[in-house]
Amino acid sequence: MCRILGISRAQYYRYRSPKPSKRRAEDADLKQRILRIFAEFKQRYGVMKIHHELNLELQPLQLRCSPRWISRLMKELDIHSVTVNKWKAASASKTKVEQRPNLLKQDFSITGLNQK
Repeated sequence: MCRILGISRAQYYRYRSPKPSKRRAEDADLKQRILRIFAEFKQRYGVMKIHHELNLELQPLQLRCSPRWISRLMKELDIHSVTVNKWKAASASKTKVEQRPNLLKQDFSITGLNQK
């Protein structure tokens, strides 16, 4: 059959039982690390912060990874950082202030500048 197809037997058996390439094995390892870091920091870390954390983690192993590589893996995993909007105080124009009665009968009316 190999002779008819014009391929060697080694190619045929390599095709039947492929071993993962070195790149795919590294990708699988990095994907696990990325998911762990992403979950550890409550899905707030983006590419650059994950890159920094990963390089700190991989430094003892004398390995490095680029932000572009991490970005590609994050796209494959379909994950992205969640931005949390900061709390903003309600502005005075949006809040309705109830008018209180003038119990002391104070006169706040003026006819010109710098009076009272």
